[in-house]
Amino acid sequence: MGKGSGTGKKKNEEAAATPNPPPPPAVDKAAASRVARRPAQPAPASTAPLVAAKPTKPEAKPRKSGELERVHVQQPGADRSALKELPALRDAPPAKREELFILKLKLCSVIFSFDDPTADKRGKDMKRQTLLELVDYVNTPAGQKIFTESVMGDLMNMVSANVCRALPPATDDFDPEEDEPVLEPAWPHLQVAYEFFLRFIVSSEVNAKAAKKYVDQKFCLQLVELFDSEDPRERDYLKTILHRIYGKFMSHRSFIRRAISNVFYRFVYETERHNGIGELLEILGSIINGFAIPLKKEHLQFLVRALIPLHKPKCVALYHQQLSYCIIQYVEKDADTATPILNGFFKCWPWSCSGKQVMFLNELEEILELLGADQLAQVSDMLFTNLARCLDSDHFQVVERALFLWNNEHLVNSGCLSRLNAQAVLPIIYGPLYKNSSGHWNATVEGLAQNVLKMYMEYDLVLYDKCTANYFREEEEAKRKLQAIEERWSAIERIASTNTPSITVK
Repeated sequence: MGKGSGTGKKKNEEAAATPNPPPPPAVDKAAASRVARRPAQPAPASTAPLVAAKPTKPEAKPRKSGELERVHVQQPGADRSALKELPALRDAPPAKREELFILKLKLCSVIFSFDDPTADKRGKDMKRQTLLELVDYVNTPAGQKIFTESVMGDLMNMVSANVCRALPPATDDFDPEEDEPVLEPAWPHLQVAYEFFLRFIVSSEVNAKAAKKYVDQKFCLQLVELFDSEDPRERDYLKTILHRIYGKFMSHRSFIRRAISNVFYRFVYETERHNGIGELLEILGSIINGFAIPLKKEHLQFLVRALIPLHKPKCVALYHQQLSYCIIQYVEKDADTATPILNGFFKCWPWSCSGKQVMFLNELEEILELLGADQLAQVSDMLFTNLARCLDSDHFQVVERALFLWNNEHLVNSGCLSRLNAQAVLPIIYGPLYKNSSGHWNATVEGLAQNVLKMYMEYDLVLYDKCTANYFREEEEAKRKLQAIEERWSAIERIASTNTPSITVK
């Protein structure tokens, strides 16, 4: 865990560990129909997919070279003459397949409105069948050969047309912990578009140097913004896709990390509302796992400015598991990061919420398991003082979880709670331990506290007796001070009752 074990190659300094994430379920017609959640429709007279023709509106703006023309079918009863039939890709001669593939991409750029589920059923089904055909075609080694640079522009235009959109505003009273998410109505098309793009990104046939001109930083930023979607199915696809983009395009890595950190800044310091913090942290967990040692200044700043403050928001329970994993990854990479982590960690400690305290104690235990002697020397007073506050909590679950730290064999045998650190820890925690061990209403808490005191008594009886004497002396002193205060108030009350008012109010 020290800083001595680095890597030699410069290009690996930012390399992320890219374990293969579980691929989303294969999309076929039957599964897609189930996701769409609508009854099967009668098959059209011709089952051949359709293609969008060029727009004929005279007022249309001239398009740039290579830009895709799109027909936005948004109203029921919209003009259907823009669509025409095309043969299946598998039936086309090899020389004509690329041209036909591009035509089908243009068809799939037609955007339908799903505000009215009964409108344009046939048109929506035509586009869906074409998307499914494209996914099926590129799902084979032979089909992936079509991912050449000449089709990338049209391919990205189709993906952007379907995926990159403004998300609906969140309702003011939406509670992500209680309310059901609002599912994306266009998911029957959106799902297959995501699946198609995922096959493109993971394909070994795609040349990263050529593709990065189309999968550019603007597109990556749009993907990061889409993580605020309420639909968990969409966020799951986005998580897999962005992770794959990060692994494939090294030139985009720093930009993607900055884009994610900006999301965290807005969330922590402005809105405290975002649906995709957990998924973004899952991606970061894999990225942090691949950081080289010693850690760059940029990565340390990201830890202090973005990750640690994520403990502050009220809804931290929604993503705490992923956040805790990222924090632990940092400590495993470099033990020195434990010092700023614990300093920031206790600043964010939720003293007024027992449930969050229990959650934070779980994370604290994992950090303490990795804490070295040098780091402990820097934070021991703060650490043990805050542990004593947890042991003195009015909520029995917080006390119980804090006492369970002494059930951790590593912490007790060689960690911060061991015999070696008894001189530092016992004088601070003796008071709340003694109170809990002598008559706490919860039998588990009482028994655990008695076990901890017995352990330290066996470690160092002289220290234990000294702490006991100091505790009772402080208790007597506190009683005398309290009694003196009560006597002074009694004296004031007696004087007030015997004196007559000097001013008479008429």
